[in-house]
Amino acid sequence: MGEPVDPSGAGGGNPGTGPRAAFFDVDGTLTAEPTIFRFLEYLLAAQGHPPSAYERERRRLQTMTTAGLPRSRALHMYFRNYAGLAADLVAEVGEAWFASELRGADLFNPTGLGAFRRHAAAGDLLVLVSGSFSACLDPLSRHLAADETICTQPEIRAGTYTGRITVSMVGQSKAAAVARLATERGISVAQSWGYGDHISDLPLLETVGHPVIVGDDREMVALAGRRGWTRLPPLPPTLGGLPTSP
Repeated sequence: MGEPVDPSGAGGGNPGTGPRAAFFDVDGTLTAEPTIFRFLEYLLAAQGHPPSAYERERRRLQTMTTAGLPRSRALHMYFRNYAGLAADLVAEVGEAWFASELRGADLFNPTGLGAFRRHAAAGDLLVLVSGSFSACLDPLSRHLAADETICTQPEIRAGTYTGRITVSMVGQSKAAAVARLATERGISVAQSWGYGDHISDLPLLETVGHPVIVGDDREMVALAGRRGWTRLPPLPPTLGGLPTSP
């Protein structure tokens, strides 16, 4: 259950089945912490807000999710922080944020990143499927050389964030997006892999032939046991340091 995934044996495309892809959730799967929160902290600081502003907003959102607010609704609440901000400015700050993250060594989850690299070496189509958004994911996707990025779409009018979202890439939306991409690209979902760390990733994992649970979330560990799915446990902390190149 905890052995490293070796995708090389399944090949990057079998006759009659189409090419194979590896679909990765990002927050908690490829990254150690949610990108949307790490970015919001950076953005608020760049705007001159004290650290308490971020801490207050994070507590507010965590309180709502702990009380049972679905992740999809929490995402709507999160993007209210961007109302009135110029999209170009947010994208620019996103580039600076990611550069600052790479100067550290704790952005990526070594377990998920290791699996990503194995699929890259096998020649699979690499797809990020995330509830995060382009300001965070564009530089990350380029850094990892991902082939496709599917993510939440905040509403932008006249170059400005409205604070609303048009597409929430959480839960069942991930499965639907994967199915659409598979149809468009001729991908065999039966031959493809999916990686996730949270129960909201379940629809994504159920879409592919090779679901993999990353981490030690209690609900997901139990699910892996019931269904016989592969699980990749966290690597020891001593193995957590990562180079800045993928």
